Amino acid sequence: MGNKPVKPEKKNDAILVRVVPPVDPAYMKWLARDVERIHGFKPTNVRAVQPPDRYVEYMQLNGWLDIDLNDPDLAHLFPGK
Repeated sequence: MGNKPVKPEKKNDAILVRVVPPVDPAYMKWLARDVERIHGFKPTNVRAVQPPDRYVEYMQLNGWLDIDLNDPDLAHLFPGK
């Protein structure tokens, strides 16, 4: 068995440099506008949705729902009822 002879390490004297290629200004404007359009989107006329009763009961049993959905102060949030 015994020890195996150590292989000499190969020395790499090359220096790696990361260079960013020039970016087209028109592409950057288009990309910035597209990202703004996607991330700046805000839905209009958002309607509240009444979850199914089994979900409400499950959430109340686990302590995840601390509000009463039949509260008259919250009635304007659930127009379907």
